[in-house]
Amino acid sequence: MPFIRTSLPLLLLCLASLILVSPMTSAYAVEKADMVVIDKRSARLYLTQKGRLLKAYSVAFGANPHGHKQQRGDERTPEGDYVLDYKNDESKYHLSIRISYPNEADIARAKAQGLDPGDNIFIHGQPNGFGWMGWLNQKTNWTDGCIALKNTDMDEIWNAVDEGTKVRIVGFD
Repeated sequence: MPFIRTSLPLLLLCLASLILVSPMTSAYAVEKADMVVIDKRSARLYLTQKGRLLKAYSVAFGANPHGHKQQRGDERTPEGDYVLDYKNDESKYHLSIRISYPNEADIARAKAQGLDPGDNIFIHGQPNGFGWMGWLNQKTNWTDGCIALKNTDMDEIWNAVDEGTKVRIVGFD
């Protein structure tokens, strides 16, 4: 019995230290991505690292998904190369990550046409309080030009990207 009395606390201490220092594994554990590719044709968002696919997700777009965003209110999702420039954990759409649209070219094109290019294009989850509808919302394009995912998918993406991560949005062509 003296062995058990002296060994049991040591065993518990060892187990506790393993739990505390081991990396957490969860449904949200995805490697860090250095690039996000959004393909409008397949309605998929791809996380990549050095050209290697990490994970793919189904997405919904603006209600008018064909073509590059031209102006505020056209319900189009922009196309081109951007950066994820702001993570918002107090979004009205679960979590959201802003895309750096409009870039200089978007602004110049819109100005030349006398248009407002719009802004605030995000990758985001479902409207707060409606996460349970993700399975249904993802069957149609419903945003004003953003890229929407189920909340569990948005949780993974949130953890897999940092501000400054490049994003490429590819159109139907």
